[in-house]
Amino acid sequence: METQQTNLTYPWRRFYPKGVPHEINPDAYPSLAALMEEGFQRFADRPAYACMGKHITFSELDKLSQQFASFLQNDLKLQKGDRIAIQMPNTLQYPVAMFGALRAGLAVVNTNPLYTPREMQHQFKDSGAKAIVILANFAGNLEKILDRTDIKHVVITELGDLLGFPKKLLVNAVVKYVKKLVPAYKLPNAISFGDALNRGIRQPFRPVDIKNTDMAFVQYTGGTTGVSKGAVLSHRNIISNVECQHVWMSPGNVSDGEGVIVAALPLYHVYALTTNALAALKSGAMNLLITNPRDLNAFIDDLKKYKVTAFTGVNTLYNGLLNHPRITEVDWSYLSVTSAGGMALQTTVAERWAKLTGNTPCEGYGLTETSPVLCSNPVDGSVRVGTIGIPWPSTDMKIIREDGTDAAIGEPGEIVARGPQVFGGYYNRPDETEKCMIDGWFKTGDVGVMNEDGFFKIVDRKKDMILVSGFNVYPNEIEDVVAQCPGVLEAACIGVPDAKSNEAVKVFVVKKDPELTVDTIKAFCRENLTAYKVPRYIEFRTELPKSNVGKILRKPLRDEELAKIK
Repeated sequence: METQQTNLTYPWRRFYPKGVPHEINPDAYPSLAALMEEGFQRFADRPAYACMGKHITFSELDKLSQQFASFLQNDLKLQKGDRIAIQMPNTLQYPVAMFGALRAGLAVVNTNPLYTPREMQHQFKDSGAKAIVILANFAGNLEKILDRTDIKHVVITELGDLLGFPKKLLVNAVVKYVKKLVPAYKLPNAISFGDALNRGIRQPFRPVDIKNTDMAFVQYTGGTTGVSKGAVLSHRNIISNVECQHVWMSPGNVSDGEGVIVAALPLYHVYALTTNALAALKSGAMNLLITNPRDLNAFIDDLKKYKVTAFTGVNTLYNGLLNHPRITEVDWSYLSVTSAGGMALQTTVAERWAKLTGNTPCEGYGLTETSPVLCSNPVDGSVRVGTIGIPWPSTDMKIIREDGTDAAIGEPGEIVARGPQVFGGYYNRPDETEKCMIDGWFKTGDVGVMNEDGFFKIVDRKKDMILVSGFNVYPNEIEDVVAQCPGVLEAACIGVPDAKSNEAVKVFVVKKDPELTVDTIKAFCRENLTAYKVPRYIEFRTELPKSNVGKILRKPLRDEELAKIK
């Protein structure tokens, strides 16, 4: 008989690196504001952010965010608990606005700049946001829906606003008049970001009494399974994840106040929000903000300027860099930690990154609802490629069957988790909150397995599983194999309806080698996959649909296939 999971034994704890505790204190700080103030003072003279060649120190960030908090408090009269939306890519204005809002006791609603007016309207109306800080490039979309939201205050910033004179004027002029990236808009009552900071100087900021159980973020899920929902993340949720990350990364051989961490993923996404922006308050690391990671030439130019010690990214980002001819120009000798999450890290990408940099990516796992990290591979060199590692301190995970009972070791089932980083529920959606909880455990919706050592492996999303003649086929596995086929750049796998087998496997491929053929891929798959897993259909594409963080999206591909049938 197979061994059943026994959650009281925590088998993974014997693989914790030396010095990493089994538990952290989620109440280490009364609020994120207290964590901020400690970080601002402790690392005052250290650069906190670098973007487009401009640096701001923790001390400068302290001053600017306090000015913005004063503006929100004294000029806009916003109260503790009010929601404020922030809609911009990685710029120096983002941390100033976010930290200022949190210091004022507001809850931040992070918004993808690429959202359509319809998506913006839903998020702003659903969250009840009263104010917004938005990049001018997207103000035209806001104009279209502003009267259908509760937003009363609009602060507009331009890309170069904090780059200093004369670079500010130059960058803003190029973006607006040369690249023509700022469509015309009319928001007569809007306030400029610079004006907001100037107004904040006029009156003193009054510290707000914030509890760690108070709402810090309303972080929206992608909405791939329906209308997007706002996950309410408390100060305590985020502090827990920051505390966990700090001790987890301690074996990485980089002392507090010395690190340089690449922030190529957008800070408005929960992954970079916590692991980059908020965790740096504890570690004193400088975040290298990459405003447009798709411009790989400029990206590599930035990487060459710094002694990068840590890198957070997703599979497609690492894959893109690895396939760029200039990537060998970067000095990777200081790289201590490579963190991979957001989507499955393909084996071939992990191996190539390790060969290039001498640093094996530590794949981890988490969700918006878990602030975000639940587990990760250790950073002491004991990485198990192909797994998402082991639960972080104070975190418990297990696998359950459809009936809610514990699965056996090695048996696929749904991953469930509990810990201080797990959210309290969706904003104004008790019905959806109830659906995702079972006996105090959060149901992730992901299928995984746990081995006898307590290392977890993602099999796939439950909704993405393909049923071929009664056999379960998981797209992650197919994509991982196809990605190893010579000549393949990217791959996405879905199930398509089939009269004989219920569903058939279809793979969409972006070529690296123009001579690559369908027959070559199928032959490679037949050598590496059981017959029923071999793709029946292969279609070449010039690009694949991706999310704002570069995660390949299967849903649009499935929708296309269903539309063909209809």
